[in-house]
Amino acid sequence: MSALEAESALPRQKVDIVPALLPIIVALLAAPLIGSTSTFVTLTVAGLAMGLMLFTMASGLTLVFGLMDVLNFGHGAFIAVGAYVATLVFMPLAAWAQADSLVPNIGVILLSILAAAAITGALGFVFERLLVRPVYRQHLKQILVAVGGLIVAEQLLYALFGPQTIALPLPTALRGAFVVGDAAVERFRILAVFIGLLVFVGEALVLNYTKLGLLIRAGVENREMVEALGYRINRLFIGVFMAGSALAGLGGVLWALYREQVHASMGEDLTVLVFIVVIVGGLGSVFGCLIGASLVALIANYAGFLAPKLALVSNIALMVAVLLWRPRGLYPLGGR
Repeated sequence: MSALEAESALPRQKVDIVPALLPIIVALLAAPLIGSTSTFVTLTVAGLAMGLMLFTMASGLTLVFGLMDVLNFGHGAFIAVGAYVATLVFMPLAAWAQADSLVPNIGVILLSILAAAAITGALGFVFERLLVRPVYRQHLKQILVAVGGLIVAEQLLYALFGPQTIALPLPTALRGAFVVGDAAVERFRILAVFIGLLVFVGEALVLNYTKLGLLIRAGVENREMVEALGYRINRLFIGVFMAGSALAGLGGVLWALYREQVHASMGEDLTVLVFIVVIVGGLGSVFGCLIGASLVALIANYAGFLAPKLALVSNIALMVAVLLWRPRGLYPLGGR
């Protein structure tokens, strides 16, 4: 039998596309209920932008769990720190943010993202070394230690910046909206969609098409074999934790600009939402995280318009419905 014949004889992996179609199905079901095409387009684009911001924050958490088996309930601390770093960058560069030109406006946002990612990544290194490493493979202790770290970080932010909410207005050129027909699409949301998609593509390429991604995934499956080949798994895993923390910081910058405000408890507020996204998508799955974030945001936006009182429980209802259908989430990582 030739190599080609042998390859064709192998069973093909079944592709499960139904969960990936859920955001489209939800949008199609909501369209006739909303009625107005312009309102539907505005809500949908806003939902996608919100979803990709949630994905950016949640993907860091799902990477840490999927590749390191660590339940990091302190993930929200890095989100809040990233948001505060953005305010510190915007203060000396206020002239760039207030300029009526897209180039300096994008420049100050990029500098905020780079600074937030660098600082939260470095804090992730310290967090992993001091708090997480002693409790590997001990999920209950991980939860207790991480929640304690989140509380300490929040109190430190209160001590450094005070309890008041700090305004973080959007740069001038990113305010307002584009009008397409009768639909209004906010400019910043388009930028958020672009950044979120860029993060997803980058993660997919690194994990699936690079030697680094191969080593990380191999280390998850068979740590001893990879170490026998001469690679330091601990260094790879701490790199994953730092990357997850940096993504949380990046998401914190986007969320702060989306809300146009920063406060010390924002990380705690977002932790539950981020975990809902990760659970719905399937623990450890980056693609599942993308689908889960899109579903959470779209349903929240549609419910907020159609039945505002139900919007507060829409995320919990979605999680319950998904877990009743698929107890391990939409796209669970094998073995989790």
